[in-house]
Amino acid sequence: MSKEGSLVPTIRSEVRYVRIVTATVLLVLSVSCSSRDRVDGFIHYRLNHNPTTLDPAMIVDVTGGAIAAKLFNGLVRLDDQYRVIPDIAERWEISADGRIYTFHLKRNVFFYNTHLVTSLDFKYSFKRILTPGGRSPNGWVLDKIAGARDFMDGRAEDIAGLSAPDRYTLRIELEEPFSPFLYLLTMTAAYVVSKEAVEQAGSDFSVNPVGTGPFQLKEWRHNDRVILKRNDTYFGGLPTLAGIVYRIIPEDLTAVTQFELGNLDVLSVPASDYRRFLNSAEWKDLIVSVPGINTYYLGFNCSRPPFDDPLVRRAISQALDRKKILETYYEKRGVLARGPVPDVLRAWSLHATTAYDPAAAAETIRKTGLRDHTINFYITSDQEVTDIAEIIQYFLRLVGLNVSIKQLEWSSYKAALNKGEADMFWISWWADYPDPENFLFPLFHSSNHGASGNRTWYTNPKVDALVEKGQKSQDRAEQNLAYGEAEELIVHDAPWVPFWHKSDVTVRQSTIKNFRAYPIYSMDKGLEVSF
Repeated sequence: MSKEGSLVPTIRSEVRYVRIVTATVLLVLSVSCSSRDRVDGFIHYRLNHNPTTLDPAMIVDVTGGAIAAKLFNGLVRLDDQYRVIPDIAERWEISADGRIYTFHLKRNVFFYNTHLVTSLDFKYSFKRILTPGGRSPNGWVLDKIAGARDFMDGRAEDIAGLSAPDRYTLRIELEEPFSPFLYLLTMTAAYVVSKEAVEQAGSDFSVNPVGTGPFQLKEWRHNDRVILKRNDTYFGGLPTLAGIVYRIIPEDLTAVTQFELGNLDVLSVPASDYRRFLNSAEWKDLIVSVPGINTYYLGFNCSRPPFDDPLVRRAISQALDRKKILETYYEKRGVLARGPVPDVLRAWSLHATTAYDPAAAAETIRKTGLRDHTINFYITSDQEVTDIAEIIQYFLRLVGLNVSIKQLEWSSYKAALNKGEADMFWISWWADYPDPENFLFPLFHSSNHGASGNRTWYTNPKVDALVEKGQKSQDRAEQNLAYGEAEELIVHDAPWVPFWHKSDVTVRQSTIKNFRAYPIYSMDKGLEVSF
């Protein structure tokens, strides 16, 4: 026990030492460029990595989705109580059998290129997601529409269940009832885009997006910053900000230094600095903590040895003292995860668990012939992730496994996971909409292997059937029963080691007013925050 417990303080001491040695150098360098880094009237945020794309059809990550929420709109969106409210649609009706949705659009919504938004724009945008041979990984968001599968497979030239009876009416008919469908329409993939702009820009639309949102892209300097400016024709009321600057800063130490110099206005507090900010007289009253609807996890590639064996996967889970890591290195900045579904969304009791038992883990590793076997562990270059990976590496070494950590920048990392290159990886899933289905279908259904979310390549026909049953039911109790059984099976099969549901802890400058942290990235349109 003492050996296992010694690693976390050792790593934390090393991190602090590096911070002390380098802080003075960074301070000198940062002061010299502080005025250059500020844009008057613009709020300055930090991104850990460069966005992959700003095309709603292609976005599958929180970073891209959070920016796209400022650039685009959908038919509906979420309010701060997780209720579905109007966005470009001013109202809608749903048929008694739950299959037909009729949306009536507002008549004063324009793209940046001055084109009026009509129901045909939504039809075009949805078809673009589902186009046969298209590159969008988000077809699952809209494939419940009647005729979508025939269209995607090239058996039909149009989507039977998608029609525009007039310029301001969009009618969507589903193949069968699907309980979270309105939630799906709040997602990035359901944002409306300009056909003219897409066709004019071609593949460059991903870096030159044209939307309807409260902000529009002013500049994107890759691996440096993304700058948005206010859209003065926005239909939903003007933002108080002149714009937003997202500075791309991979290193936590650099980001913290830039914040303390005043070059960043809001900072998501790294674990290594959490206690210092919390105990600071200057910053403690400017900290906001919001329970996150997310799950951080260690994923396994279940499609090939050694992790095609659930015994090996469970042994890895037994080898890791997740509670100690959460309470020490992670400073209790979240809630220990019992399964993939966050506690705030789970309406059932979860019985399947895997307890910390390094002796049992070592015995399984010995029996399966994996002692000294090298596992390729893929991570991003984020400092916090690197620290966690080294802690995991240490625990697994104690039970006889060698772990080779491979760091990649974000785009390369996502591509590697989507192709199934990693043996093991660290990543998180953040809710696109507040329903347990969002943590079960994209992440574990066998139709979503790879880029669509199931990066463990996990397959269990029973889980598939239970998730589908919950999706089709219009009765919440029946949904919860199906989803609960599915989660029990998933925890038993252990395609993941679920670690925690992270609380979003941010600190802001005293000059920033009306700032709110949102648990779901699409909720933040950037309208309230001000100086």
